[in-house]
Amino acid sequence: MKGLKYLVLALAVFAFCFDGNARRKNRKSKKAQVVRLDTCAVDTFSYAMGMANTQGLKNFLVSRMNVDTAYMADFLKGFNTTLTPEERKTAEAYAAGLQIRKQVEEQVIPGLDKRIAGNDTTQLLDRGLFIQAFGSTLAGEATAMTLKQADSIAEKKMKYYHDTNLERQYGENRRAGEAFLKANAQKDSVETLPSGVQYKVLVKGDGEIPTATSRVKVNYEGRLIDGTVFDSSYERKQPTTFGCNQVIKGWTEALTHMPVGSKWEIYIPQELGYGAREAGKIPPFSALVFTVELLEIEK
Repeated sequence: MKGLKYLVLALAVFAFCFDGNARRKNRKSKKAQVVRLDTCAVDTFSYAMGMANTQGLKNFLVSRMNVDTAYMADFLKGFNTTLTPEERKTAEAYAAGLQIRKQVEEQVIPGLDKRIAGNDTTQLLDRGLFIQAFGSTLAGEATAMTLKQADSIAEKKMKYYHDTNLERQYGENRRAGEAFLKANAQKDSVETLPSGVQYKVLVKGDGEIPTATSRVKVNYEGRLIDGTVFDSSYERKQPTTFGCNQVIKGWTEALTHMPVGSKWEIYIPQELGYGAREAGKIPPFSALVFTVELLEIEK
């Protein structure tokens, strides 16, 4: 009887455990069923996704790939074609050739013509010869010159056109600056340094003279020869600190002759200023005038 009693108890415990596990499993199953999102067959879902992902494609083909929608049947021929790996490589290379040819004709050559002539209307380059040389070089065929010779000719000729355009647009600035400095040099109050930089002493300082590697603190105002102010630490109400060799050559030349405590008016030829570069409000080939106070040399 005693053994039977233990057996009954063991069966009861087993039944309780089994029933508890079953209830927990059922709860988990019910929970999983609640979050299940499968609402249709995979076939239906796949077809729907294929349709949904065509939205915006026609606009993309027109705006980014320049496909005329009147030729959608041809687009679909390509889309529906099944190619071997080798055939795909051939087709991709062919398509790349078409695309690069289009870019050369519509972007590269017109862009070069604009740089050469300085406008959007002049066509100087011969399209046929450009395309011929472009293709022959890529194909490794015999060409009329070496690539090194072509690079040299292209670089020198583009510099010639660049300089010619600059002179046409801004040459008057250079001539006006030269005339201004020539007349300015005749004034009794103006001194001329060997480099061509001119200066007039407004306040005579008696401090140390900076070297090219010195760091200095200055107040200044910069003007074009017509009086246009293009920069001023006075307007910012904040002196400026910099290395004497970190500024335009005309400034370096003047500062390394200027004692601390001085206030000068400095006249800088364009070639010792920004030259052919356009710098903010400063046009190419501009002679510059600066009022400069040398406040201190930083130690």
